[in-house]
Amino acid sequence: MPLPRIFLPIAATSRRDLVERLLQLVCGLFLYGVALGLMIRGGIGVAPWDVLALGLAGASGIGYGLMTNLVAAGVLLLWIPLRQRVGLGTLLNAALIGPSADLALAIVPPMPSPWSGAPLFLAGLVLLAFATGLYIAADFGPGPRDGLMTGLVRTTGWRVWIVRTLIEGSVLVTGFLLGGPVGAGTVIFAFGVGPLIGWFLPWISRMRRARSQLLAA
Repeated sequence: MPLPRIFLPIAATSRRDLVERLLQLVCGLFLYGVALGLMIRGGIGVAPWDVLALGLAGASGIGYGLMTNLVAAGVLLLWIPLRQRVGLGTLLNAALIGPSADLALAIVPPMPSPWSGAPLFLAGLVLLAFATGLYIAADFGPGPRDGLMTGLVRTTGWRVWIVRTLIEGSVLVTGFLLGGPVGAGTVIFAFGVGPLIGWFLPWISRMRRARSQLLAA
């Protein structure tokens, strides 16, 4: 009987390669959460999904990290009618990013001004792009938000940029109406995260493939 898709990466690799990929996945997700915390502490605006999470957190009194997990769980429910397949990386993404973001928020204090906050935001943005490359290259399935986008693209037949714009635009407007922080950092994220991931991901993927080939030799 064929293995479920969630287990396909595990069955197709050596034990050592599997362990390394799992460590890469967990490290990437942990750093992603830390990056979110740094950008929040920058105080110049955050990414659209974090505008939503912070808006919901402020309106409900629930902490940001837990709200991030709840938003991810809600997005995963939207996968059901889209018939998206959940991977191990999907589940760990939904579970780990919130707590690691809370850890960063507990350690790093708010910046006193935009001039000191902007470098911290930019550092968080670069770290987030690197962390994204790590967990995607580990190849254990997409995150909840990415899977929502790809599922909608597949079922509607619309172009990726249209679906992504509609999703993030809706999320941004909803978060803003709930009081989430929108600012220069939101614009910087929108235009900067794609090119940064486009630089980090191929580099990390090449290193991962080379490492896997070495272990298989």
